[in-house]
Amino acid sequence: MVFSLTENGRSLGNRLLGHLDDAELRHRPDSFIRSAQQAFAHGSRCIFICSTGIVMRALAPMLRDKYTDPAVLVLDEHGQFVIPLLSGHEGGGCAFGRFIAENIGSQLVVTSATDYSHPVYCVGVGSDRNCPFETMLSLYQTIESVFENNLRPRLVASIDLKQDERAMIDLSAELSVKFVTFTAEQLRTVESQLSVRSDIVFHEVGCYGVAEAAALLGAAQLTGNKAELVVNKKKNARATIAVARSYL
Repeated sequence: MVFSLTENGRSLGNRLLGHLDDAELRHRPDSFIRSAQQAFAHGSRCIFICSTGIVMRALAPMLRDKYTDPAVLVLDEHGQFVIPLLSGHEGGGCAFGRFIAENIGSQLVVTSATDYSHPVYCVGVGSDRNCPFETMLSLYQTIESVFENNLRPRLVASIDLKQDERAMIDLSAELSVKFVTFTAEQLRTVESQLSVRSDIVFHEVGCYGVAEAAALLGAAQLTGNKAELVVNKKKNARATIAVARSYL
């Protein structure tokens, strides 16, 4: 959900929609506080194009903890700065902010600190049944540049309904990593960190997203620590892909 309060903010909000799947822009809603609180309570990642003070006054009564609160970003109306305000690490706000900053040419302002030192990555995938390997591989190639310092992903992960999906098995073989799967119930444990929650996917497989959730769980499994999204879900005609990172 994207919120704006000025005309410049609305223009920036419309730019953001071009980089976000299924996002909605709410410009000067009738009740800003009520609208913001409802989106936050629903677990939606929120982007506010306004002052941090306004956002904190609106959301203060809704805050629970960093493990369950959705990520919140604040941008100035000219899009110069992107600030992960809430749930930067556990909720994936820093990774989400990095994604936004890279796509609109902004400076990411991270004020939180971490004592983690070594990143490990997991690629989460979803696909139609019998998706061609070439289709899966070409989608992977669009996100290869995310891996830092020539690091490679440690896992490819998906939902257990796809444990025999040839394209996924072949992708893991291509990358020389293990292919792991999770149940829909397991994937739902990280739904608060998803960049978008799809009711269509939920009705089909029992969780609100496969690629992002599988990436998050796979990365966390590698380290025993929380994971964050580095690449939000990308898709082509037959497949979806996402990347998550955790730290040793």
